[in-house]
Amino acid sequence: MACAIMLQKEYAVQGFFMRLAQPDFEGQLNRVQKITDRLEIELTVVDLQDQFNDRILGYFSASYAAGLTPNPCVVCNNEIKFGLFLQAVLAAGMDGMATGHYARLRMHNGRIHLCKGLDPLKDQSYFLSRLDQQQLSRLIFPLGEKSKQEIYRFVEEHGFKDFSGVESQDVCFLTDESVGDFLNKKFPDMQPDGPIATRDGQEIGRHTGLFRYTIGQRRGLGIPDSTPWYVVHLDPESNSVIVGKEDELLQPTVTLKDLHWLAGIPPKDGDRYEVRLRSTHRGAAARIFFAHEDQAVLHFDEPQRAVTPGQFAVFYREDEVIGSGIIF
Repeated sequence: MACAIMLQKEYAVQGFFMRLAQPDFEGQLNRVQKITDRLEIELTVVDLQDQFNDRILGYFSASYAAGLTPNPCVVCNNEIKFGLFLQAVLAAGMDGMATGHYARLRMHNGRIHLCKGLDPLKDQSYFLSRLDQQQLSRLIFPLGEKSKQEIYRFVEEHGFKDFSGVESQDVCFLTDESVGDFLNKKFPDMQPDGPIATRDGQEIGRHTGLFRYTIGQRRGLGIPDSTPWYVVHLDPESNSVIVGKEDELLQPTVTLKDLHWLAGIPPKDGDRYEVRLRSTHRGAAARIFFAHEDQAVLHFDEPQRAVTPGQFAVFYREDEVIGSGIIF
């Protein structure tokens, strides 16, 4: 639909497709080729396998080895899709790149502002929170003003009958396997088994590798009790999964590093935002206080559950993405 809209607006359109680490690359390419053939545009494949393996799979595995829970889609959007891939598109003579992301861009006071897509169920602005002004200046999001149902109707009107209900996969390099199984297969010596312990050091079980666990996890611990145990911390130094009860998952403050502001303008101490702590988080009100230029502490109005180191905290002012930081 993004392509069809650009054609309707009488842009000169060419198609570009990334080769990354998709298990079904040939099948995906065949599907894309049928679309570009029908829309009568040229298709170019950009091979970024080596860069993806180095930058994204390397980050992915290193994060889990360090007891963190990464978000490869956020990093890939910045470094690969709107980094190296965008550079390849521009080098091919294009003026910009249009994608199917559910997000909106608007110009104000000489700066480009990233906003949520109008369909709240499909909004993808969280995953674009590390982009900068140079990247945003070359982007168009034709679907940002549309709902998913509008898009299904539009593509059917253009003769594409097999898209309704089909969703893209969040982590493109996984098939039907779990993150743990993927890492165990690709990095078999990544981490050994180890203890599951309480905060006071009492060992009450054994884990099968830190990379198989994440903060807030309840299932798969194998620790029967009258009230459930939850993962509250991952300690790579002792190779331990630390567990606690549900109230131990609540945090009133969250510490961030590697802060990034999309318009290049940092907020002031005490500024208040809606903050999403992961892509599925609904958002919660918090004030930001700077430890120094690249670190900050968020003070939430209400304690937040299962805050996960390695994930991105994304700041919103109403529907605009202000910036982001990495939870640590």
